[in-house]
Order: sequence, then C-alpha cells, then structure tokens
Amino acid sequence: MHYKFLKKIIGAIGFKLIPKNFIKNDRLLSKFSSLSLKKILKGLFVNNEIKSIIQIGANDGLRFDDLNSFVKKYTPYGIFVEPIKSNFEELKKNYSDQKNLYFENLAISVNNEINQLYKVKDSKLKFYDDHVVGITSFNKNHLIRHGIKSNDIMKVDVQSISMKGLIEKYSIQDLDLIMIDTEGYDGAIVIDLLNIAIIRPIIIFEYIHIENEIFKKCLSLLDKKNYIFFKINENVICIPDEKSSKFQIL
Repeated sequence: MHYKFLKKIIGAIGFKLIPKNFIKNDRLLSKFSSLSLKKILKGLFVNNEIKSIIQIGANDGLRFDDLNSFVKKYTPYGIFVEPIKSNFEELKKNYSDQKNLYFENLAISVNNEINQLYKVKDSKLKFYDDHVVGITSFNKNHLIRHGIKSNDIMKVDVQSISMKGLIEKYSIQDLDLIMIDTEGYDGAIVIDLLNIAIIRPIIIFEYIHIENEIFKKCLSLLDKKNYIFFKINENVICIPDEKSSKFQIL
C-alpha cells in the first residue's frame, strides 16, 4: 500500500522508481556474463586488429583499467590523456617501460568548455574506497551522487584540447581504437569525434553517467555514421560497419 502511494507521488513529479530486482539482476548478469569488455579487447588484440589507440580519461593506467595488460603485451602506438596531475604522473610511471606511447596532461573538451574539474581532496582519499580516484568529473554533483561529502570535494584548473586538436597534433590519419571514460562527458566527446569524420576507429565509451538527451543524440549519430553498437556492462562498444566482418570475440 505504502509503496504504491509513494510510486504515484514520485510519478506525479516526473520521476520513476526502478524495481529493486531489476538493478540486482542486471548487476548479477553483468558479473557472470560470458561476454565482457576484457574478452572484447582480447579478441581485437589477438586478431591483430589494434595497432593504434587513444585512451581518454586514462587515470593512473591501473585502477579499473582493462586496457593496461593488452598495451603491455601487444605494444600498440598509443596516446593517453589524463587531466589530473597526480594521476598523470602515476600513469607515465606505470607505462615507463613501454615504447611508442605518448602522454597528455589535458582534458578533452568541446569548444574549450572544460577548464575546471571536481575531484576528491587528496587529504580525504583515505576515507573512501579506491574507486573515488576515478570519479573526477566536470560536474560536482557526480561526486556527491557517489557518496562524496561536499566539503571533501575540491575544484582544480585543467588545460584542455579538442578531439580535432589532438588528432592534428599527432597527425593521426588512421586509428584502430579509442576508449573514453570521463564520468559523464563521454557523450559530448563521441559526438565531437563523429562530427570530425576524419577517422573511424572502434569506439568504447562509458554511458551510464551521460545525460539522456546527449546520449540519444550520440546513438543517433552513431547509427547515421554506420556504426554497429551494443552495450557491455557500463560501456557501449561501437564498431564501424566496414570493420564488423573482422570483429571476433574469443
């Protein structure tokens, strides 16, 4: 009775309750699924489909990073982009024994709109789980939704570059894979990349924090640009139609 009444009130103000079992079952299915991001990457690298990569929001190159082991084993040409200085220094250190890798202490931004980011204060990191190092965002509320106290959040100035600027800086004519994890800004980056229309890499990006309207625009553009796409856990895997016949999962 109380649940139905609450559901009506929440619906009246424009929100919707998501059934508890749906969330639990979705997480359980993701945990035991035979298909994973790591398996996707393994198939691509083993079949020699990935010789060049860009990783945006590379963090320190270790925490919750599915790409690290493949980069070290298969040694592709790579550009790693990370805006937070402390993470950036760890990132370079963790790949210090690798050749053909380049590092940019920058944020990727559309029209220079990102010049500040929100992160957990270094002195407060010990009070939270490891994952908080990776939730730096352009949106302070993103951190608060992850359980970070407002007083434990700091704003940091960052330098940024556009996708076009990054591509021109490295004279990129072709690219096999781009991975994006920017805690909500991912959709804007994908849209910007697709509108450049110079390169057609496989695109893997985190979708769960993207605003709905931006995500809708992003998927529509992927479809228009002849990408085949599907979700695995928190990511969308996007394959250019002309490369789909070579796409195998081990």
